[in-house]
Amino acid sequence: MTWKTWAAAAAIALAGAGPALADWAPSGPVKLWIGFGAGGETDTLGRLIAKEMSDATGWTIVVENKPGGGGIAMFTQLQAVPADGQTLGMGVTMPVLVNLVTRPDEIPFDLDSFDYLHTVALAQLALIAPADAPYDDLAGFLDYSRQKGGALVAFDAKPQELLMNVVNAGSGAGLKPVSTKSSAEALQQVLGGHVDAAFNAGAHIPQLEAGKVKMLASANATRHSYAPDTPTVQEQGFDIYVDPYFYIAAPAGLPEDARTALAEAIGAALSKETTREAIMNTFHTEPSDKGPEDTKAMLEDGLVNTGTLFGK
Repeated sequence: MTWKTWAAAAAIALAGAGPALADWAPSGPVKLWIGFGAGGETDTLGRLIAKEMSDATGWTIVVENKPGGGGIAMFTQLQAVPADGQTLGMGVTMPVLVNLVTRPDEIPFDLDSFDYLHTVALAQLALIAPADAPYDDLAGFLDYSRQKGGALVAFDAKPQELLMNVVNAGSGAGLKPVSTKSSAEALQQVLGGHVDAAFNAGAHIPQLEAGKVKMLASANATRHSYAPDTPTVQEQGFDIYVDPYFYIAAPAGLPEDARTALAEAIGAALSKETTREAIMNTFHTEPSDKGPEDTKAMLEDGLVNTGTLFGK
């Protein structure tokens, strides 16, 4: 085979290989809707991802904030726009899943209303306690709570309270939830000795490294990257977890070439060092490597788990 013949054959093979990233481009600006207000963690990460995507592809990506209902307002609008790859949405799993479990008839979408492009990161949720507390794991803490007549546990999101309800039902520990406005406030409650334990998603790590708090359990489905020796709540006897994932979706029905190009562009943005550092600084975890199919499976599994949180 001559060089020219080989080149022609290769060109034909490549032409038949199907659409690739370079074969699709938006016909105008791509809108990335953020399901929360400006300045928060979701907004900050979304804008960084949009910039990296734009730098890598040359596409114009416009970030718009659409807060309300923990992302429900944004996803309600997203499912109604054309599936042309020019409108994407970034949200968090837990608020969506809780609403789909508790009031599905009132939510104008379900998991099949979207094409899932990429998971951004997992917020690693820990159960922490003062360093000098007379318990070092979940079993010891539950024994302490029974002896005390109810230990106080600070939380800042409904799923954390629901996890406590499941643990209480299975242990009779009588844990008493204490609502706070943020992880930072919950941490201060622990450091000030006002509560016996608290849930925290990253603010506690400097205090953990300084020896001022200890970690009793991972509330996620997996152990934490910074505390690989601390078992999960599941590993300590309760079949429950809380996994708040940040993810990006589009209206269902995207053309396959658009879906592939968008997913690859997001994945490339997440692999950039600037994005990795931002995610590490915010969540103390690596960016996610979950693409379209893994992101969809994560949400489907999360919906089943969220039903368990509510006893359904």
